Amino acid sequence: MPAVPVRPYRAGVDLFSLSWTALRAAVDELSGQDWERPSGCTGWLVRDLVCHLIVDAQDVLITLVTPAGTKPTVDAVTYWRLVEPPTGEDPLDALIPRLAAAYGEPRWLKFHFDDIGSAAGRAAELADPGALVGTRDDVLTAGDYLSAYVVEWTLHHLDLIAHLPAAAGPPAETLAAARASLEKIAGTPFPASFSDTDALLIGTGRRAPTDAQQTALGELAARLPFVLG
Repeated sequence: MPAVPVRPYRAGVDLFSLSWTALRAAVDELSGQDWERPSGCTGWLVRDLVCHLIVDAQDVLITLVTPAGTKPTVDAVTYWRLVEPPTGEDPLDALIPRLAAAYGEPRWLKFHFDDIGSAAGRAAELADPGALVGTRDDVLTAGDYLSAYVVEWTLHHLDLIAHLPAAAGPPAETLAAARASLEKIAGTPFPASFSDTDALLIGTGRRAPTDAQQTALGELAARLPFVLG
């Protein structure tokens, strides 16, 4: 009997697919004035955020077809860097709303997002988790790259629904994974009393802590927010 091939480690791929599928479904449910509501990203409407997600999906496609011939320089955690909070003066941040407005009707933005998003999802499913890829002058495995993007998708899913109370949130599995990653990036756990959603929103400066949460944070409060870039 021939040996059964060992399935490559695909946890990062599976969580990527779960988070990306959920985020795409949330965008698909947008209608009417939803597109003009504020998002959780300061200064961006929901339509601007969806335009940013198109750029993100393009980055995924580009990275997964950019092989690297050297050893990894980062992994799923060290891929992210802690940066200063955005000021609104970054040229790309300012470009996104103009790009989003150029689509005119939201249906064209939605169509492009679905088209690019589907391709990014298929590329992730087909990726070899152990393959080395290059992005941002770094090298890492495709599996680690896709694992890192679970944080991106989960945070932006929360941004998308920040002012859409009836919208479905990210899956519990990806919330937990994103929290675990943020804690590793920050080098410290968040209080056990925090839900995964609270840890992500408060930890990245998207939501101010309540008085009780501020007390629970203790000395960690002085280090917030942890802005990823």
